[in-house]
Amino acid sequence: MAATVERLTTELVVPAEETPAGAVWLSNLDLAARRGYTPTVYFYRADGRPGFFEADAVRDSLARALVAFYPLAGRLGLDGAGRVQIDCTGEGAVFVTARSERYALDDLLPEFVPCDAMRDMLVPATPAPNPPCPLLFAQLTRLRCGGVVLGLALHHSVVDARSAAHFVETWASIARGDAAAPVPPCFDHRLLSARPAPRVLYDHPEYKPEPAPSAALSAAAGAGSAYASAIITLTKAQVSALKARCAGASTFRAVVALVWQCACRARALPHDAETRLFSMIDMRARLAPPLPPGYFGNAVVRTSVSATAGEVVSSPVGYAARRALAATSQGDDYARSLVDYLEGVDAMNLPRSGISRAHLRAISWMGMSLHDSDFGWGAPAFMGPALMYYGGFVYVMQAPGKDGAVALALSLEPESMPEFRKVFAEELARLEI
Repeated sequence: MAATVERLTTELVVPAEETPAGAVWLSNLDLAARRGYTPTVYFYRADGRPGFFEADAVRDSLARALVAFYPLAGRLGLDGAGRVQIDCTGEGAVFVTARSERYALDDLLPEFVPCDAMRDMLVPATPAPNPPCPLLFAQLTRLRCGGVVLGLALHHSVVDARSAAHFVETWASIARGDAAAPVPPCFDHRLLSARPAPRVLYDHPEYKPEPAPSAALSAAAGAGSAYASAIITLTKAQVSALKARCAGASTFRAVVALVWQCACRARALPHDAETRLFSMIDMRARLAPPLPPGYFGNAVVRTSVSATAGEVVSSPVGYAARRALAATSQGDDYARSLVDYLEGVDAMNLPRSGISRAHLRAISWMGMSLHDSDFGWGAPAFMGPALMYYGGFVYVMQAPGKDGAVALALSLEPESMPEFRKVFAEELARLEI
């Protein structure tokens, strides 16, 4: 599939003005993030206007965005003690132009699912994610129909999803003709320093090696890291009906509850098997005092909650939603405990393997501007992850252009996905009765 896209140019885009030098210290939450790049794709339909996503305009607006977000033009580095940091070298972000004579947008969108092949086609190749690697890669692919795909890869040690959205929102606003960042970024990661006298008040199992799965689950795990992925959309009416069954639950928790229930059924888990729902919680507004609105870095913590598969499958979906709430309601004391815990371990080399076949890892991209990143030619027809890392991942996002609709990007073991799609469709149909 990679041969269906021809890469035309590769260059470094440096900030449009001189930017500060020096180093940006990274917090324990940055070091504990998955060491690697997060690839995302934005699909844009040609609107017939002149200058639609001309490479020069996209490149120039990127150079101007890198003035405010100058660490992204730097390189991952090491301080004197061997701790990872950002070296603000101003060397630039990698910008690639490409074209596809095979694909029109209406061919590609129905075929797109997050997978290695799509990532390889639409996002630039990235090096090993270790010093002194670049932090931002962008690829502008023009399709046969004139539409484009913007593929990005941002280093996760430097940004979480909300920071990535902040950067893309700023880049898009500059491309539209606005002069400056709507919210200035804050690079003071010492706001998330460990306390002088660490106080670890909680167990943090999400940052420790996972216990070996039972023999039954190991035998059913199949091809290991192989996965099948899907994009599934829930209408506004389906989301409303689902939330009505999950009293008081947010859209994210209600949707994840149904996914968790259907995944347990599709995986045919034994009723007494432990199933764990992992999540990532943005702590910016939960800290005391809250982080600045423009805090640019990793401010998310991993959380989880467990139940037996029998409890999840046999109970009304509201039960799973209440369990999801328990995984997503931590506050300042929890986050500070985690930062202090990470001070006492090798945060740069935490266990980062996949999860057991019984578990699910759910990430919310709700409430972010990723789905309406308008560079001057309209919002994307679709935005989502270009890749899933293993089976059991689910992203919950607003569906572009469909007010109130929700899109899921989901991965499961290949043998579980057909049954999941079947039972999930059945549950969605019940919601409409």
